[in-house]
Amino acid sequence: MDSITAVPTPRNEPVLSYAPGTSERAELEAQLAAYAAADPVEWIGSTHSSASATSEWLDVVMPSDRRHLLGRVAQSSRSDARGAIDQICATAADWAALDFDSRAAIFLRAADLIAGPHRAKLNAATMLGQGKTIQQAEIDAVAELADFLRFNVAYARQIHQVQPQSVAGAWNRSDYRPLEGFVYAVTPFNFTSIAGNLPTAPAIMGNVTLWKPAVTQHFAAQVFLDTLIEAGLPAGVIALTPGHGAVVSEAALVDPRLAGIHFTGSTRVFQQLWQTVGTNIAHYRTYPRIVGETGGKDFVLVHPSADPAGVVTALVRGAFEYSGQKCSAASRAYVAKSVWEKIVDELVEVTNGLSVGDVRDLSHFTSAVIDQRAYLKLSSAIEEAKASPTAEIVAGGQCWDDPGWFIRPTIVKSSDPNSAGFTTEYFGPLLTVYVYPDSEWDSVIDLIDSTSPYALTGAVLATDRAAIVTATTRLRQAAGNFYINDKPTGAVVNQQPFGGARASGTNDKAGSLWNMMRWTSPRSIKEALLPPRTIAYPHMA
Repeated sequence: MDSITAVPTPRNEPVLSYAPGTSERAELEAQLAAYAAADPVEWIGSTHSSASATSEWLDVVMPSDRRHLLGRVAQSSRSDARGAIDQICATAADWAALDFDSRAAIFLRAADLIAGPHRAKLNAATMLGQGKTIQQAEIDAVAELADFLRFNVAYARQIHQVQPQSVAGAWNRSDYRPLEGFVYAVTPFNFTSIAGNLPTAPAIMGNVTLWKPAVTQHFAAQVFLDTLIEAGLPAGVIALTPGHGAVVSEAALVDPRLAGIHFTGSTRVFQQLWQTVGTNIAHYRTYPRIVGETGGKDFVLVHPSADPAGVVTALVRGAFEYSGQKCSAASRAYVAKSVWEKIVDELVEVTNGLSVGDVRDLSHFTSAVIDQRAYLKLSSAIEEAKASPTAEIVAGGQCWDDPGWFIRPTIVKSSDPNSAGFTTEYFGPLLTVYVYPDSEWDSVIDLIDSTSPYALTGAVLATDRAAIVTATTRLRQAAGNFYINDKPTGAVVNQQPFGGARASGTNDKAGSLWNMMRWTSPRSIKEALLPPRTIAYPHMA
């Protein structure tokens, strides 16, 4: 086909309400019941060949009902990972040679399947496997994932359209090649959309991908992979390799064909991956591209002029939606004393009134944390706060691990702005508040910028425009996504490209043109239309 095409204009997928009586609610409830009643599934990944009675099997359970086994994942061995790499590398040339329109059509069809007939499936898998309420699942597993696929196709087309200038007698053009080798995508438990975006963004640009999802996210990951296959994705383009990341990484990071890493997860693991790449740098065929989004210790700064009602909403939604298990969740707040005195009673009442329970009950605001490790870390932090002479639990503080791993949304007021509550990423429904004298607004800005090594998200709440300008200017490097009079969560593809710097990652902005550019290796081509036929230059006369 010789035509130069335009891809469908992407638009953000609408978020459905799931209000009582709606058709989407009925479909979702039926799918939740079907999944919950089904026998546990055994997942062996897309290329796993050695799963047997001797394989290590990893349980995937419902966080809100930890005795309910959804399925078991076969742990990939190093041999399995090497086999998967061999398979995708054998497919790489054919995938790269496929015309852009044919590749794009696969991912556009996958987006329509997600937003259409697979909507309830992906939402229900995300809810049961990752402990999300329907509001959080709908935003993540359907709307954002469909947005990633559609907008990334459009960004890829936009990149291909960027061409150099040609002069008389020559035709110059840019060939946007995939990277030479494979991309290793390591994805987290907390967002189905991120888990889907990390392997597919490179694939849209013509790359093959080794995908290692979090074990606790495997249910939805498998549903998404099945969707890609139904959409026409050829075998061997994206190899899902299940299990613990360390085993898969041992094979991936020493392979000379490693061309890139697309990562979302902990800062510690990302630094380990980078360090291993550095150790092996002379071994690779090319310099691997490393793209990562890691942790955050995200702040909310409340000026004395802030609207009290807006502050309560920003703090509660920003800190406690999805039990604070977002890289962007508000975990430290700096509130002017005059505002705190106005909001404390309402903030405590609202927080204590948040309903927490099984995701299958759609009336709950939030549910359980992801697993026992998260539960123990958070419950220990709450006990430490209770014992601290500089801290006071003003809301929440209750934890229970039966039937699921539940942590009630908790607010800790601390008089020590350098305590663990302001420096440690707990990744849960734990908000630490420092109440500062109104007169110390200027110094508290410096405090925010210096307390944490992270720089992912942050927010300032104020009606005084001069205060907004001051905070925006002086905290310019403190957050890759900065919010004014809003919570520091909820970035939307093509509206607020997401990512941070410092210890929070490489800030390559998922959901933007900038991220897609990382997965191509441009080749400049010059064609002489009338080749020169003389050797001498005029100055030689």
